[in-house]
Amino acid sequence: MAQQPTDWRLVKREIRARARANRLRQANKNWLSRRICRRLAALPEYVYAATAMFYVDLGSEVRTRRFLPTAWRDGKRIVVPYCAGGQLELFFLARMEELAPGTHRILEPRTDLRSRPERQADVSQVDLIVVPGVAFDRRGGRLGQGKGYYDRLLRLARPETALVGLAFECQVFAEVPMLPHDVHVHKLISEEAVYEATQSRSVENEAGNEESSTQPPASE
Repeated sequence: MAQQPTDWRLVKREIRARARANRLRQANKNWLSRRICRRLAALPEYVYAATAMFYVDLGSEVRTRRFLPTAWRDGKRIVVPYCAGGQLELFFLARMEELAPGTHRILEPRTDLRSRPERQADVSQVDLIVVPGVAFDRRGGRLGQGKGYYDRLLRLARPETALVGLAFECQVFAEVPMLPHDVHVHKLISEEAVYEATQSRSVENEAGNEESSTQPPASE
């Protein structure tokens, strides 16, 4: 009997469910987040970055918003993303008061500020991207929410732009399946370690979603 192709959408769904449950149960998220952000601040990629993009945490994610004042004090020009028309747009953030709840209750730039040309950013201007994720592996594999927002954005970053994932150790798996359109991060930071990725980011497929569900992971 011929072996049935693996449904990678199902595999990803199962890993996401486990990772979300692990993250929700994780104790001391604020303390662990501070530890993770201290590791981030010590990276050369952070130290030498003039412009850094941060996600603004939601729910049980590693907390980033409390680190933003530190990044400003460190002289960083901060960029944050927001959803518009099915993709991520970027905004130069000057202070926390410029954020308001937006899509999926995520803190985003206020709508009255987004149209100002001097506040609109492009990913090509960013030296460091702090990447959220539901699950990661130690080789740089990443699972997001499944919509492909970040994969589409990260494929447009400059080759030298550092992609750094943040996660609690409970979100780190031995391996997460990576399809050709999925993008690896260069480094992953948890409260336990900084993991150096062994895979480079993929730019092979412009689909940016999980429709190609019977393809093997990029690592196979």
